[in-house]
Order: sequence, then structure tokens, then C-alpha cells
Amino acid sequence: MIYLTASYDPWVVAASVMVASFASYVTLDLAKRVRSKDRGVALSWWIGGSIAMGTGIWSMHFVGMLAFSLPIALGYTKLLTLLSWVAAVAVSAVALAVASLGSLTPKRLAGGSLAMGAGICFMHYIGMAALDMAPGIAWSKALVAASAGIAVTASAVALLIFFWLRKVSNRRGLIYQAAAALVMGLAISGMHYTGMAAASFPYGSVCLSANALGGQSLGTLVVLASVTLLAMTLFTSILDARMQSRTTRLANSLEATNTQLQAANDELHKRAFLDPLTGLANRLLFEDRLKHAVARIARAEERIAGRDPEKLAVLFIDLDGFKPVNDSFGHAAGDTVLKEAALRLLGVARDSDTVARVGGDEFVLLMEDVVGPADCVTLARRLVEAVGRPFDIANRQVQISGSVGIVIYPDHGRRDKLVANADAAMYAAKRAGGGTYAMFEAHMDTGALEELNLQSDLRHAVERGQLQLYYQPKVNGRDGRISGVEALLRWNHPERGMIMPGVFIPLAERFGLINKLGDWVIDEACRQIHAWARAGVRMRVAINLSVHQLRKEDLITRIQQALDRYQVDASQLLCEITESVAMEDIKATHRAFDGLGRRGVFLSIDDFGTGYSSLSYLRSLPARQLKIDRSFVKDLEVNSDARAVVDAVVRLAHALSLDVVAEGVESAEQRDILLKLGCDELQGFFFAKPMPADAMLAWARLKRPGNAADRSPSGIAAVSHLS
Repeated sequence: MIYLTASYDPWVVAASVMVASFASYVTLDLAKRVRSKDRGVALSWWIGGSIAMGTGIWSMHFVGMLAFSLPIALGYTKLLTLLSWVAAVAVSAVALAVASLGSLTPKRLAGGSLAMGAGICFMHYIGMAALDMAPGIAWSKALVAASAGIAVTASAVALLIFFWLRKVSNRRGLIYQAAAALVMGLAISGMHYTGMAAASFPYGSVCLSANALGGQSLGTLVVLASVTLLAMTLFTSILDARMQSRTTRLANSLEATNTQLQAANDELHKRAFLDPLTGLANRLLFEDRLKHAVARIARAEERIAGRDPEKLAVLFIDLDGFKPVNDSFGHAAGDTVLKEAALRLLGVARDSDTVARVGGDEFVLLMEDVVGPADCVTLARRLVEAVGRPFDIANRQVQISGSVGIVIYPDHGRRDKLVANADAAMYAAKRAGGGTYAMFEAHMDTGALEELNLQSDLRHAVERGQLQLYYQPKVNGRDGRISGVEALLRWNHPERGMIMPGVFIPLAERFGLINKLGDWVIDEACRQIHAWARAGVRMRVAINLSVHQLRKEDLITRIQQALDRYQVDASQLLCEITESVAMEDIKATHRAFDGLGRRGVFLSIDDFGTGYSSLSYLRSLPARQLKIDRSFVKDLEVNSDARAVVDAVVRLAHALSLDVVAEGVESAEQRDILLKLGCDELQGFFFAKPMPADAMLAWARLKRPGNAADRSPSGIAAVSHLS
């Protein structure tokens, strides 16, 4: 049989391949969009992507058919052409549906490839059927089968590429996507032109649809429309990808920020409610649980009026002998004892009990569902026994004990007095020798109430102007002149009169008021230095810093602000830290000394010889003075060991280029011995008792050179009559 000779326009063929490749590139991009976690967004991309992708594939098919020509006029019926477009959209829908799945199993690959291949064949051969020929087209079965095989294979390759590109990084993914699109475009084109080659047209055939769709202008319009649709789809996909990327980055950033905030909140919660050293509840958390426990008892009483009320107990535990251990073995060893003691208390307590650390070596325990005093006594005995077991410190066994005070609610008073009453009972146990327990009794309330009232008044002492600094002079050992003063805090209570530091300083430390008092002392000392300077007297003032102040991050800033506020030279302020305090928190001491030393503040180690310090550590501190504790000075006249200790301290200090101050000088004999041993400065009642600022100013003016009428043989005036 003779067939008509077919021909192809190479430019149109090339255009069809380019359209196929471009459609494939857009398809690969769409495969990423349909995997959105938002089902509505994914569905929108699936529908819109199927139409755009199907139109692109169909456009390649239609343009490829327009590239085909016979010696007769050709045209395509509208209905079948439309049906072939629908088939292309359906194929695209299947492809994108498979691409949206989480993984590509062999079953999904086989099913998807067959469905897509069948759809592509349906699209192509329905499109070919749009050529209404008479007689009909003669088909080569082998080439038809080959085109179907190419369609299924191309579909399988496309699905594999969809899933493979998920694993490729964004930067390299664009290159791979373009290469994969070209391969897919060639495969689609190969299927189309293989299918076209399967068709033969007998000589004398006539196209009955020659007046339907066709012509070069239609082909150009289809190409432009398809490319425009694909370009718009790709542009929208790129914008969506960027928006999703930005949204993902923002979401990740927000998640990271939320994680950080949660961690910060957890840390703040931990700091707010837990003791940082032992991990036990702190005072704040204990008070909160106590308040809720009392409220539960009150509600229970309302429900079951007439029955015996529920009870709770508070046990106050103090470690007897902890301070000597801390002073002798150092701060780290003390921390070890506290942590081990906390573990032992937790081990003895019931699961429903709350154990808290409320002070340096003070713990409290809240017992709920208490039947009677016997329950509390049994637990108290176990607590005493647990604390009394030896502690392993620095390869040595250290023995301390515990004193426990017990108070029962509601038997022993109101809720707001429970801790104070338990504290009073604990001190009763201490007075009994320690290492035991004591149940609260009514007569103990007097001392606890007095202490409670005193600390309540102390909270307002600064605002009410009841605090006052007294000053005790230091005398130069070489010429007898005043070399400075030490500021000593006094509390002038409106009802109790003058209260000494030994009474209210422990209260301030126990109830968290020490930093407030310390800040006032710093400010008042600087103010007084300025006032004396305006009166014509330049005076260096020494103040004492507590371990609580050393641990405050803003200590150096506060001191600098006070110096600046009153325009005081930093060298006019001397900060004294006791040896035991310096060793209690070495890190805080070093930080504070370094910061103050850089600012020019004078520094001194107070009460030297009473603590357990490392000479190498003391040498590293930027201190300028050592102050010998009064306990050595008082025995100088009768005890050769005391003289030997003072002599050794003076030699050590001078070897470290430190001045030596001896405090507690009360007699001429003590003065003469200290001068002979080489002390640089002396301080004590022999020279002057602590006095208010105005009396100190008058004393200083009296002791100026030429004003001191009476001199002792040593050249240092004795003014013990001053107060």
C-alpha cells in the first residue's frame, strides 16, 4: 500500500521539546508545593498545578502535532482535542498526588507509573483521533507498544526524580532540577514522536476535519498561552517557596526563641524557688507551700466541723558545729557538708514532706497529715541521727550534729508565727547541748516574739533614720598621728536605745537585710568623708564588707556610684574583709578585690589569724593591709605564744608589702610591745573609743601636730578618756 509522505517543521519540533522541558521544570517545582502541611494550601496547589502541568504537557503534544504535515490540509476536531487536554490534566493530577506522599514504595511507583503512562497514551492517541481521516489511520502495533513503554518508563523516571530532588540541597537542587527537566522533556517528546511515527496515512486520504482547529497561528497562540501559564505558575511557586522559606525561618527562629525563653523561665523558676547549692526548696517556696497547707486545713475544718482538725508541723533544723568546719576546711568543704546534709534530710523525710534551706546552715521541714506530737518526735530523732553521722571531707571524717525545733499547727500558734516558734524551739535544743530536739513551749514565744519584733523594726531603720556610724581612729605607729578611722554601725532604737552590731547584724543576715544595711554604710561613709573634707580634715574611712555583699554583682558599681555622688577620692575609702569571709567565697572575694583595687579603693584583710587561709591565695589579692585580730593583742602581756604569733604575722605582712594594723589595744604595755614588733598602725580603747562623726572631727583637730599637749614616752598620745 502506498502512503502519503509526512514531514515535520524542525523549528516547531524544537519548540515542542522546549515546552515539554519547561513544563517538566515547573512540574518538578510543583511537586514540592503539594507537600505543604496545610491541607488547604496543598489542595489548592494540587488543583492549580494539575491544570498548569497538564496544559504544558498537552501544549507540547498539540504543538508537536502541528509540526506534522501531509500533502493535504489537516485540522483537529474540537471535542477530541479538548478531551486530550482533560487527559493531560488527569495525568498531572496523578503525578502530583503521588509526589505529595511521604515516601515512594515499589507498589506506589508501579501503580503511579502505569496510571500516568496510560493517561499519557490516552492523551496522545485521543489527540491523534482528533484528525478525522478517511480512510482511517494505519497504525504500527510495534511502535504503538514502544510509545506506551516510553510513556510508562518516563512516568517512573519522573516519580523517582520527584522524590530524589527532596534530598538535594537548595543550591545544587536548581541545577539538578534543570537537568532532570531536560531529561523528562526529551522522554515526553520521544513518546510523542514515537506515537506519531506509528501512524501512516494511505495515499488518497482526506481530512474531514480540515476546516476545524489548525494552522500556524493557532500553534503559536497555544505555545504562548501555555508558556505564559507555566511561567505564571512557576513565578507563583517561587514566591510561595520564598514565603514558605521565610515562614519556616521565622517559625524556627520563634521555636528557638521559645525554647530559650522556656529554658530561661525554667532557670528563673529554679532560681526563684530552689536553693542553688542544695537544690532544695528555698524560703519563698517553703512559705508558699506552708500557706497552702494551712489553707487546706482551714477548708477541711469547715467541711467536718466538730471532728479533730487536721494538723501539720514545721521542724527547724540547724547544723551544730558547721561554722568551725567551714572556717577550718574552707568554703568548698562547707558546701560539701551542706549538700550532703540536704541529701540526708531528704532521705529521712517522707515523700509528702517539703525540705527547704532557709539560711547558711539552717533547714526547715514541713510535715502534713500529722496525727500528733509522736509523729514529729519520731521524725526529729531520725533527722538528728542522720545529721550526726560523720561527713567525709578532704579524706577526713568530720562530725557535726543537728538541733531540731518542732512546732505543730494549730496547737502552737498562728501560721505567721510557725517558723519563728520552730526557730525558738531549735535554740532551746541548742541550749540543751545540741544534737537533740525540742518541742515548742509557750515560754519560748517571748524570745521568738522579741526577735521577730526586732527584725521588723530593723527593716525600717534606714528609712526612719535610726542608723548611725561611729568612728574609731587608727594611729600611725611611727609618728603618733591619726592615719584613718574605722566606721562602726550602731542602731539607735527609739525604745531600746543604742543597739550594738553583735545583736542586730546576725538578725540582718538571717532575715536577708544585710545588703540593705551594707549599701547604707557605703553611702553614709562616703558622705561623711566629703563632709569632713569640706571642714578641712582629710580622713580615710574603713568599712566592713560582708560575704553577702561580696556575692552581689553590683557591689563595685554601688561603691563607685557613692564615690562619684560625693566626689570622694577612691583612696579615701578602705574596705575591710575578714579572713574567714575572704576564704568562704574565694571567687566572689577575688572578683570584688580586683574590681575595687583597679578603681583605687584601699583593701584590708581583717581579723587575720582567726581563719584558715592560704598564703598563696592571700598573696594574689590586691590588699594593702592586714589587721591582727584582737584575740592575739589582749594576751600579748602575759602570753609568749601570742607575741610569737603577732611577730610572725607582722613579718609575713611586711614580706608581702602589706601594712599591719593591730586592733583592740587597751593598755600602754600592749602598745609598746606592738610598736617594738613593728606594727604600722594601732587601734583600740587606749587611744579612743568609737564616737559620732562630730566628736571624731573634734578629736582629729585636737590631735593635729602642735595641739596634743600630753605625749606618752612612745610619742603616741593616750586618749582613752574619750567616748
